[in-house]
Amino acid sequence: MTTLLVTHSACLEHEMPPGHPECVDRLRAVLGALEAEEFALLQRTEAPRATREQIGRVHPEGHIDFIEGSAPQEGFRRIDADTAMSPGSLEAAYRAAGAVVYAVDEVMAGRARNGFCAVRPPGHHAEPETAMGFCLFNNIAIGALHARAVHGCARVAVVDFDVHHGNGTQAAFETDPSLLYISTHQWPLYPGTGRASEHGLGNIYNRCLPPGAGSEEFRAAISDAVIPTIEQFRPDFIFISAGFDAHMADPLANLRLTDGDFGWATAELVKAAGRLCGGRVVSALEGGYDLKALAASAAAHVKALMLAA
Repeated sequence: MTTLLVTHSACLEHEMPPGHPECVDRLRAVLGALEAEEFALLQRTEAPRATREQIGRVHPEGHIDFIEGSAPQEGFRRIDADTAMSPGSLEAAYRAAGAVVYAVDEVMAGRARNGFCAVRPPGHHAEPETAMGFCLFNNIAIGALHARAVHGCARVAVVDFDVHHGNGTQAAFETDPSLLYISTHQWPLYPGTGRASEHGLGNIYNRCLPPGAGSEEFRAAISDAVIPTIEQFRPDFIFISAGFDAHMADPLANLRLTDGDFGWATAELVKAAGRLCGGRVVSALEGGYDLKALAASAAAHVKALMLAA
């Protein structure tokens, strides 16, 4: 079995106002890096459109209606100070969520070992009833609840190594003990959630890293906290919110990771999945705003997935 790469051209049609860090070139940089010869064996496919039922496992009807009603015919429509929609945004959001759902189906059917969803808009800041932080629908949470509802995965874990705390995923998971959310992130930083004291029902684990923390602190968090927490939980499926903005070159935060750190962390998570859940891993692109660092980090991430496939 091979690693699955799921994306869609609609994700390139989602535009943000000029100068916004979450720009189309981010996805172009990732996809360009994955055209290298070393990624020739990737199984590439286009994302289907998520259904309202699939999205509705995380977001109530009112939120879906709000996003659909906010899509402009031209120009931009602001959702909040950081988040906007363009004419292509709605289709991109449906395809981004659909990518994760599709990857779950392929992995569960044994047609792929694992998968990476190269999509935008990102998702982990989208709370069940609130779009924010560049995010409209919570792609990774939608995939996680699909794995449970359709494939009978009774216990599902999400590991989020984006530099920003995934408040949306935490909000969707924190009252359900069958769902585990683990985040390593810079603290303090946007969105202001993710304190170490936030535990949900014992199913939320936030490992805060101070500004300036680098490889040593990050790798210790993965080895000493994240992996043991996953092993204790014993999930049936592991998802990764793959944000690469903890890289030392990223302009939006102050951690000092390298692309090698992301590859190493991915390999450790893949090993854990091999021990615990038949290697079932699906990741989705979140942040990362220095184009060169983003491309190199995503490549390291996918390379680690492929080595397990």
